[in-house]
Amino acid sequence: MAERAQRKSSDACMQRMIEDHGAAVYRLAFSRLRNAADAEDVSQTVFLKLHAAAPSFVDTDHERAWLLRVTVNCCNDLHRSPWRRFVARGDSAAEAAEEALALQACDQHRAQAANEEMGQRIEDAIESLTDVQRTVVHLFYYEDRSTLDIAAITGLRAATVRSHLHRARKALEQQLGDLL
Repeated sequence: MAERAQRKSSDACMQRMIEDHGAAVYRLAFSRLRNAADAEDVSQTVFLKLHAAAPSFVDTDHERAWLLRVTVNCCNDLHRSPWRRFVARGDSAAEAAEEALALQACDQHRAQAANEEMGQRIEDAIESLTDVQRTVVHLFYYEDRSTLDIAAITGLRAATVRSHLHRARKALEQQLGDLL
């Protein structure tokens, strides 16, 4: 009987964490992978790892940091996967439209862009950044994390995070200079 009550409590806790942090996990994975299906797979993997590890957290900020760190690790694992080299990625109009819709749904800043051309230019500029720069920019601007938090999440030194942010800003400024 106690086991059943504990399982219900665990299920409720897991459901709460998915509701509270699921969108952030998906947004980070999508930002890193640029593919809706891969981002969904990574999101599911992250929550499966949460269920399997069943760590104890100090507060919700600790939960979120743990989940974002695991998300970065899962994205890295997917990039290193030998299967990824053999999967042919088509650039069909339907796939491009699906990715654009997923990006608009998960990224409020771009969805609110009044000018589609400007939004597309910003999107292209961010996409041209390296994976690490894109991750750091996403965590800093969209998840409102400090450079120290980003360092803990990504496993980089805080100074390295600041360097990536600086280089990303320079690259974005160079590409979007006339918009700024």
